[in-house]
Amino acid sequence: MSVLELLPSTVSERSYERIRSDIVFGRLAPGARLKLDRLSADYVVSVSTLREILNRLASEGLILAEDQRGFRVMPATAADFQDVAAMRLLLESHAIPLSFEAGDLEWEGRVVAAHHKLSVLERRMMAGDRSAVEAWKTYDREFHRALIDACRSEMVLDLYGEVFDKYLRYQMVADVFRGEIAATEHEALQAAALSRDADTACAILERHVNGCVSHTLSLDVLG
Repeated sequence: MSVLELLPSTVSERSYERIRSDIVFGRLAPGARLKLDRLSADYVVSVSTLREILNRLASEGLILAEDQRGFRVMPATAADFQDVAAMRLLLESHAIPLSFEAGDLEWEGRVVAAHHKLSVLERRMMAGDRSAVEAWKTYDREFHRALIDACRSEMVLDLYGEVFDKYLRYQMVADVFRGEIAATEHEALQAAALSRDADTACAILERHVNGCVSHTLSLDVLG
């Protein structure tokens, strides 16, 4: 375990979180070469610490470390997006039945609260307000995480978090918003959760994820 992981309150950890967020939300573009001197100034961290951060992000599959050539943000390709989506679907479909079975009233409250925030942002965006895209995707992540939060497997939840962030990066890069289709599917997922209908939820989820993949690929913006 690295010093970065042991000291979550350090400047280096905060810099790691900032860089990671900038990659996930597309502020650092796919394939962009990362110049250490500039990054060091932008994120206020030493070059040596920055190398450790970038190597950590490379181990997560968000950075590409090239021998003798430095670092680049991982490129965004159609094939990789399909792989990421398949892994997300596999993990979420595995965790939903476990979570629905074990979830208590507090869990139901978290699901409802997460969906409320997401639905408010979706309605605003469908009305033409695109000023809070990052908040919308944050709430989307919170809602889907809430659905599986009671599965009682930290390993699954940790892995799911990493995979979902990679999936989210593609949505941000491609500027994906399916409007009423996705909002209706989210509403149906909440209803299935509250009725503990895991089979229906998994069927909706498969349609939800595969529909997003098809829509994204139709935009022809990925490598």
